[in-house]
Amino acid sequence: LNAYPNPFNSSTTINFTLLYSSYAVLSVYDVSGRLVETLTEGFIQAGQHSVVWNGMSSVSGIYFVKLDAGKIHSIQKIVLVK
Repeated sequence: LNAYPNPFNSSTTINFTLLYSSYAVLSVYDVSGRLVETLTEGFIQAGQHSVVWNGMSSVSGIYFVKLDAGKIHSIQKIVLVK
């Protein structure tokens, strides 16, 4: 996972690469572990992908982007600053 920009003001682009096609879920969680938003869910082809998260409706703070794809589980910390 790679989010840019980070920290961000209103939106950030989350880039990820899948080495093989699989069912994947890309979600954003707050520091309490509550699901804020599921950005994508479904079968995703192998390759590079980008998803934009618009955090305008969320409060400033630390969030975690989690990617679950097959046996791959990855988490990145992102910071929303308004």
